[in-house]
Amino acid sequence: MKNILIITDSYPPEIRSSSQLMRNLADGLRDKGHNVWVATSYPKYNLTDSENAVWPEMADENGIKVLRIKTLPHHKVNFITRGVAQLLMPYIFFRKIKKNIKGRIDVVIVHSPPLPLSIAAYKVKKFYCAKYMLNLHDIFPQNAVDLGILRNKFLIKFFERMERNAYKKADIIVVPSEAHRNFLAEKRNISREKIDVIPHWIDPKPFLSAERIGKFRKLYGLGNKFIFLFGGVLGPSQGLDLFIRIADKIRNNKDIIFLFVGGGSAKENLVKMAEKLELENVVFKPFVSLEEYPELVKDCDVGIICLTAQNTTPAVPAKILGYMAAAVPVVAFLHKESDGLLIVKEAKCGYGAISNNEEKALEIILKMYNEKEKMKEYGENGLRYLLKNMEKKVCVDKFEKLL
Repeated sequence: MKNILIITDSYPPEIRSSSQLMRNLADGLRDKGHNVWVATSYPKYNLTDSENAVWPEMADENGIKVLRIKTLPHHKVNFITRGVAQLLMPYIFFRKIKKNIKGRIDVVIVHSPPLPLSIAAYKVKKFYCAKYMLNLHDIFPQNAVDLGILRNKFLIKFFERMERNAYKKADIIVVPSEAHRNFLAEKRNISREKIDVIPHWIDPKPFLSAERIGKFRKLYGLGNKFIFLFGGVLGPSQGLDLFIRIADKIRNNKDIIFLFVGGGSAKENLVKMAEKLELENVVFKPFVSLEEYPELVKDCDVGIICLTAQNTTPAVPAKILGYMAAAVPVVAFLHKESDGLLIVKEAKCGYGAISNNEEKALEIILKMYNEKEKMKEYGENGLRYLLKNMEKKVCVDKFEKLL
């Protein structure tokens, strides 16, 4: 049995892929008999109205001790404010961790992004003599440079130095795909022996137990439409304007609906685009709760994962897991460096293409609509692949071997 601290800026009730990943990891390690703490930001973002409540600083949640830390605003703010908040975050986190965790910490696991939290993990490593594991989801600052978010040469150099220190000071780096490992080895000169590949994971039970009863179809007034769903954070890296353009081209097909459920910095512009084009086949809805999400996915016909071709880092959108767990087929429009297209191909759970090939994307959308009878088979293929390779227990077992 080990004392494990997970550091993450997002944890339930906040709704985003990283919060679910970290809760599943915490649950899995607890179930294996370990003492688990989670240090996370105080819930402020991506909440349903019922979850926008007051939360205690320290609480025992199903055997996991959760420390919720108030920080400066770091989501839904401009990039300067967000940057300052994230730079201060590791110091605020470490001060609270020292104050609230008096016993031994054997292993600290930090989820990145945000990259600055790696500083908090290193401070925990030194103070508690703990092993430091960096769970690397996105590669920053390169992803921000790709999207044009980060352009100042001084800041780029500053964050590149922080990135190098994070990799150097970590005892183990965990990445979700072979493409990530190759990127770090070839472009960041990190020893492959230091890098372990553990794919994104999910607990499929809530999706397996959910029934397709048409609750959200009725709630949203979508009847028997053929629904392409994107559920989650609508940000600049997704390039979701692709679907607005496709929706415009097939507006005469009254049977196809593109449903966006969630929020984020890109939502306002997407809504404006759809309204300007007077699109009736694009629907926007706010976040649903984590408990309701499996029912939402099961009510839809195809799940969307999308990343703009501007990306050059090997990101794999974790939202693919929910679609696969619900046995819903996937359409993936990603950049060529992402292993997401490989997952869809290996799992035989849908179709994919490079996201800057709009004509191919349109062709795939219509192909999936016209192959309705095959969608069940693709969905079941995805579920089988997930249970074998990306189920929570499978991946937690791999994590435990690294502790």
